[in-house]
Amino acid sequence: MKKQISILLLLLFCSINFYSQDTLKEIKVQSSQKSLQKSLKLTANTTLLSSKELLKAACCNLAESFETNPSIDVNFSDALTGTKQIKMLGLTSPYLMITEENIPSVRGASQAYGLSFTPGTWVESIQITKGAGSVVNGYESISGQINTELIKPIKDIPFFLNAYGSSDSRFELNTHFNRKISDKWATSLFVHGNTRVSKNDMNNDGFLDNPLANQVNILNRWQYTDFQKGFVSFVNFRYMNDKKQTGELNFDPKQDKFTMNYWGSEINTERIDISTKVGYVFKDFPFQSIGFQNAFNSHNQESYFGLNQYNIKQQSYYSNLIFNSIINNTMHKFATGFNFMYDKYEEFVNVADYSRTDNSVGAFFEYTYDNTNNFSLVLGGRVDNHNRLGTFLTPRLHLRYNPWEKGVLRFSTGRGKRSANIFAENQQLFASSRMFDILNTNGKIYGLNPEIAWNYGLSFSQGFKLFNRSGDVGFDFYKTNFQNQVIVDLYQSPQQVLFYNLNGKSFANSLQVEFNYELARHFNLRSAYKYYDIQTNYLSGNQERPLQAKHRFFGNLGYETQVTEKGKQWKFDFTLNWLGEQKLPNTASNPAIDKLPEYSPSFYVMNMQVTRVFSSIFEVYVGGENIGNYKQQKAIVGSDNPFGTTFDTSIIYAPVFGQMYYAGLRYKIK
Repeated sequence: MKKQISILLLLLFCSINFYSQDTLKEIKVQSSQKSLQKSLKLTANTTLLSSKELLKAACCNLAESFETNPSIDVNFSDALTGTKQIKMLGLTSPYLMITEENIPSVRGASQAYGLSFTPGTWVESIQITKGAGSVVNGYESISGQINTELIKPIKDIPFFLNAYGSSDSRFELNTHFNRKISDKWATSLFVHGNTRVSKNDMNNDGFLDNPLANQVNILNRWQYTDFQKGFVSFVNFRYMNDKKQTGELNFDPKQDKFTMNYWGSEINTERIDISTKVGYVFKDFPFQSIGFQNAFNSHNQESYFGLNQYNIKQQSYYSNLIFNSIINNTMHKFATGFNFMYDKYEEFVNVADYSRTDNSVGAFFEYTYDNTNNFSLVLGGRVDNHNRLGTFLTPRLHLRYNPWEKGVLRFSTGRGKRSANIFAENQQLFASSRMFDILNTNGKIYGLNPEIAWNYGLSFSQGFKLFNRSGDVGFDFYKTNFQNQVIVDLYQSPQQVLFYNLNGKSFANSLQVEFNYELARHFNLRSAYKYYDIQTNYLSGNQERPLQAKHRFFGNLGYETQVTEKGKQWKFDFTLNWLGEQKLPNTASNPAIDKLPEYSPSFYVMNMQVTRVFSSIFEVYVGGENIGNYKQQKAIVGSDNPFGTTFDTSIIYAPVFGQMYYAGLRYKIK
């Protein structure tokens, strides 16, 4: 029966891809010790962020959950919306596969803001995998995969409350309600609301640093478990409504919308999600299981940026059938199945209609060998037929070898293919005077061809003991080669953005070196140096990718006092990010007052948080972001004339708001 339970949880909770049963058990053992875990036995280069790690910063939403983790780079996408953009291996989030419990979540219309639609308190854990992901989850992953596991009803507590407020007038409230209906049924209701009601202009450019905003987000989860018969299932219902207003301080949408009185913008999004997951473990053969996932979502965004109007509605259906079993013994496992995806887009850029319907059907097979000691491999392939991308193969390979104790060497390679949703993924450019021009080559997606890339990765990690304290050191190197890429060209002219197919070479090289060490009991250091070499052939010649630092340094210090008999404890966390100079888009033809240098200056950002745990059910926390108060000097080009030819809010390489402080509390009923 224990085998049935472990396999069923493996199938449905987080591991219907290439994570083996044995390796998942090792992660569970580590989770009681560390909030950020890297297993020596996982085949893929995967980092697990537990719920404990997410409490080290004010993770108000998923986009803000990576501040204390060196694998993900977090940047602001523009000077207006306050939206944080993530990158992995130097590539933006569209090249990542972002899933929620292994169902694709942030994709298509939700690429720009989708990470902000999952509240941090809903998250149980996050798995970050570098390199090409599993073929079980699809063909789109190029630089990696981020999978989010939400809190399970069967393990949830009866009540949870989180309240948050910050100096930039952002306020949030999260409440979780859980009920065990019977020995087989449990349900959870998650209610989230956030608002920002005050106008802030810390850099005195006449524009809001952060949008006025309101969001209501409700999720109802149902879980059924019958381990005697081998069944586990989930049903999720979710509704989200998000409204943002930004622009000039004096902008009033009731009077000034689509006029030249004041420049302003509104982004209103409504989203409905319904998903189901059913899993069954064969009673007479506990190493064999079958799972069936289905998800429907409707994403409707209505927005305008000054005089530019952008509306997109996406209706999607996703279905995945997975069968897991073994070949002779548990050293040889396989997963196989079919999936189907349907996307209907209604997309309008001003008066231009870019609506389309995409659908694909695919079959996959993935073989896993694990000698349970020092070697494992995952070899997978899939074939898909897409109405626009055609019929194509997707091969993936992951290898893991432990040459000696506490040492692990990994290699991966794989191919990814995707449609570039050029407007949804580059919405920040609408808040500028740039003209959008597509160099049409009669491709089937906006007249362009699909993006195709190969990713290769090598990593090594070694654990050690020094002065009776544990630590680890390691590196990883990844190379992404594009066979075709949809180029977003900001070098041709500051009044124009060009979209066209790659003609020549485009690659992204990423090197990360890590050193982690327990400086004293409950006092831990994390550090990482990252080097990026990202180059593309543009019309103007070979250039660095704009707004990408070649050199980055990450440091994190965390300290916790011993828990007293009454459950009291102090927690301290400090994070430093240093970013080197970044090449900026071309502004050479602008008037002198609206010209930017070729490269941005280097800078550093410091964040910290202090948590006081009064008992196992109540704690408060205070913290600050960017406590060094670094601000980009000229966040908006042409801010004095927003309807002029030089206006651009998208050239953001550093914080705009400056220092931000916050406080919050957490209360539980167990």
